[in-house]
Amino acid sequence: MNNNRRVRVRFAPSPTGPLHMGGMRTALYNYFFAKQHGGDFILRIEDTDSNRFVPGAEEYIIRSLAWCGITPDEGIDENGKVVETKSEKHPHAPYRQSQRKPLYRQYAEELVKNGFAYYAFDTPEEIDARRKECEAKGETFVYGHANRLSFRTSLNMDAEECKKRLEEENHWTIRFKNPENRVVKMNDLIRGEIEINTATLDDKVLWKAADQLPTYHLANIVDDHLMEVSHVIRGEEWLPSLPLHYMLYEAFGWQDTQPEFAHLSLLLKPDGKGKLSKRDGDRLGFPVFPLEWVSATGEISRGYREDGYYPEAFVNLIALLGWNPGTEQEIFSLEELVKCFSLDRVVKSGARFNPDNAKWFNQEYLRQKSNKELCEQFLPILSKKGIENPNAEWVEKIISSVRDRAHFVSDFWELTHFFFERPTEYDATSIKKFWKDEILPLVNEISEMIAGIEPFQKENIEEQIHTFITEKGAPMGKIMNALRLAIVGASKGPGVADIIALIGVDEFNVRISNALSTINR
Repeated sequence: MNNNRRVRVRFAPSPTGPLHMGGMRTALYNYFFAKQHGGDFILRIEDTDSNRFVPGAEEYIIRSLAWCGITPDEGIDENGKVVETKSEKHPHAPYRQSQRKPLYRQYAEELVKNGFAYYAFDTPEEIDARRKECEAKGETFVYGHANRLSFRTSLNMDAEECKKRLEEENHWTIRFKNPENRVVKMNDLIRGEIEINTATLDDKVLWKAADQLPTYHLANIVDDHLMEVSHVIRGEEWLPSLPLHYMLYEAFGWQDTQPEFAHLSLLLKPDGKGKLSKRDGDRLGFPVFPLEWVSATGEISRGYREDGYYPEAFVNLIALLGWNPGTEQEIFSLEELVKCFSLDRVVKSGARFNPDNAKWFNQEYLRQKSNKELCEQFLPILSKKGIENPNAEWVEKIISSVRDRAHFVSDFWELTHFFFERPTEYDATSIKKFWKDEILPLVNEISEMIAGIEPFQKENIEEQIHTFITEKGAPMGKIMNALRLAIVGASKGPGVADIIALIGVDEFNVRISNALSTINR
């Protein structure tokens, strides 16, 4: 890395749908790298693909970044306004490529003028017909140096005819003119040295007259140059484009300011066989998007936020998919990730996603929360269940008794509902196993004994029950499970003494009475 050059990276998503976990990881790695080097993180919206543009996608991308704690130094905010904390030094707006449209044609024309590109007048139908001819022969279609003169291009027509076509036709394009037999040598910060012969490359389209817009190849090179981007950290799907991008920098004479490149490996399915997709999440029951997404047809795709994940847990999970710190540490704050991240510890192979790991990370972050914080997060759930204005201190004690078994705040209702609602039904298996005739008199005696305990605290309750059962020579397990069945409705929950202390003596007596009179054996 050139230490004299300010680090400037960009996350440049296309607003063609919701931001996938893989895209979120790319954004995070760019952010970590920029902040670690005291540099700038730029958010640029690459919306030149007008046919695939999806309304609302840009806003979704920005909200997803914000949820993860990422604020761009330059870019677009959630309200569509320009964010430029360093605008005096870096006046690079606008940050939507569609708003920079006039800029790109002049650069494309410059390449034509200097012999690095040419005009192509073939229609999509004509190109498709040529492709099918090759496929019928078992050959791979390449629009390049071997056949470019057989197409209708500025390379094989006089200037007057070319000018006329440019004025009268609207389907023409500007294509890059690949060298005929050149080995392009490249360097990737993750993958090392790479070489490729241009004989295998297409003459890619750089600019299209039909919509007056550039393709990704031209637009991102021009914008990266003008925005002074020092490092391009992106997904490996763009690795095949690297030779063209190298040659474009050379064609423009921008080699001295060409950024360094790093291509990230794919996120893989849980079985490791192929790229992780939304269909995998739908099939196996986990989200692949940071936030919930509602499509134009009303289809709802789950999001990590709506599924109850903390943003810190999501960031931690994503960061370790394809990167490791070289230590045993697994839990990292955003600040720690910025400090520890390095491209040389990003793996070259794909990173397999494990949904169980996601739950584990969330549980770890939940355990870091205080009972008060968890109570505040749980109260809205209680309200939806019809439990209005419960004593917060009491709820905190309930949470404390079950928190180690929860992965999400939403788990608390299933783990604690019996504190707030008396059982009206009783588990049949538990009845059959523990609600025995010889046990019931002892349950009744224990309830009378417990009613007289002072002070009515967990430790006293636990000691008195244990002493009573020991003196009676009764089976400890069966008695305790019978008590649990009576006050909870099933053989589950925290310790019996914990539950009794929290529901109080009056509620305990009511539940024992209800059970003795209700449960049929």
